Amino acid sequence: MRVLVLVKRTGYTKYIEQQHDARVARLLEAHDPTVQRMLPGHRDHEETVAEVRHALDELGAEAIFDDNLHVAPEARVDLVVTVGGDGTLLTASHQIGAETPILGVNSAPEHSVGFFCAAKKGGVRDALAAAFAGRLRRVSLARMRVDLNGAKLHARVLNEALFCHLSPAATSRYILQIAGGDGATEDEEQKSSGLWIGPAAGSTAAQKSAGGRVLPLASTQIQYVVREPYVPFGGKMRLVRGHVDDGGTITLRSKMRQARLFLDGEENVFEVGIGDVVTMRRSEEFLTVLGLSRTPERVSRPDAVR
Repeated sequence: MRVLVLVKRTGYTKYIEQQHDARVARLLEAHDPTVQRMLPGHRDHEETVAEVRHALDELGAEAIFDDNLHVAPEARVDLVVTVGGDGTLLTASHQIGAETPILGVNSAPEHSVGFFCAAKKGGVRDALAAAFAGRLRRVSLARMRVDLNGAKLHARVLNEALFCHLSPAATSRYILQIAGGDGATEDEEQKSSGLWIGPAAGSTAAQKSAGGRVLPLASTQIQYVVREPYVPFGGKMRLVRGHVDDGGTITLRSKMRQARLFLDGEENVFEVGIGDVVTMRRSEEFLTVLGLSRTPERVSRPDAVR
């Protein structure tokens, strides 16, 4: 069994051990409430990494550890294990195709939700043994493809895209077009604070907070939610929230000279200018996640990791 273990860098590692940030160090020394979780979370994380190493050694796996979440595996692996939280799995998923299963380990469960993590600190060996033996269910999560002016930007968006003006204080202006798989289209010129667009995996996060619907993880729909729509007095906006099924597209025509498109967080950001066209649809590249037993309608038969 060849396993790639992708390990997050904690805030303590980045700001204290690597960057030697004097301000953060002073806040930690003063027990400031803004950093009170940093050190306990770091200690939990380091203990979990050691637990993962020990478990893989006991199970006889060939393990490769890496803290660079942005690089695709150089060699074929049977399983990818992420050690961190949902953000770690999300970042790592951009480098993983549907053929390689991924198992999330929540390294600091007292400080992290870990919704997509089937394992957590204290139970790593059992989860890995179950994965090796094929006892963990495999769940295929739909991802989203995003194109800019007809060219692919990303085909592995798992949570959502945020389209908005460069400045959060400015109005986002654009034309929204919804096209169904049957070819029917609907257009609307809008003003708002921007839009969230994404697949089911992200519907419990920003989409829900903005008033969207929580989609079953089995869903292959792509949902859009307009943030703080501007509606003139007496007027009405038709396309405030909704979705497209397989074969449908969500298209945005920018009326802004300085717009931005954020894909799965703040790290993947693209400039969008006036007249540019952004198109989103369900991607052909699903993500195979192990152990999401809360979604029995989406799981296939148990299968060993080979």
